[in-house]
Amino acid sequence: MFAIIEAAGWPIWALLVASVIAVALIIERLIVLRREKIVPRALLGQVIDAYRKQGVTAQLLENLYQDSPLGRVLAAGLRNHKAPRPVMKEAIEDEGRGVAHELDRFLTTLGTIATISPLMGLFGTVVGMIEIFGSQNPTGSNPAQLAHGISVALYNTGFGLLIAIPAMIFFRYFRGKVEGFVVDMEQQASRLVDIVHGDRA
Repeated sequence: MFAIIEAAGWPIWALLVASVIAVALIIERLIVLRREKIVPRALLGQVIDAYRKQGVTAQLLENLYQDSPLGRVLAAGLRNHKAPRPVMKEAIEDEGRGVAHELDRFLTTLGTIATISPLMGLFGTVVGMIEIFGSQNPTGSNPAQLAHGISVALYNTGFGLLIAIPAMIFFRYFRGKVEGFVVDMEQQASRLVDIVHGDRA
């Protein structure tokens, strides 16, 4: 492995740093963006049961807020359960925007890595080409310098694509997951508003 890094030249170090960051972000998002942690399946039913049995209590709101992102959205609605429907919905939307922003955390960085990795690889390719042209002199070319320039060019291009492709795949996957969670939370919060205001059984 070290021989490959050495053959790829100094431009590869920026790509290695980008790859480490990308892997760390992918692992972190895989751990965090799990359905049971973001949108627990039974939570809305439990909240509706608790609301019907004991109404809105400080303990219920605190437990909800600490439970999950969906719990935070539902808690924002229940805090305004005595307010008119538009006020309750606005509180839910405000909290939902904050939750959506947190779920999107680090995705911009992952998307940026996916976008710039081929460009960083291209930069390494240009450096390799410069070395290739630098190996030319009036008496002929330096085979060792020519081979090193080719190695730098090809390895950097390859590494750039190797980082960009999985980073883009995971970026799209996580973005789709977050959008799905947001839609699910909106639907469940809307159902809670209907129940609180007596529009749905």
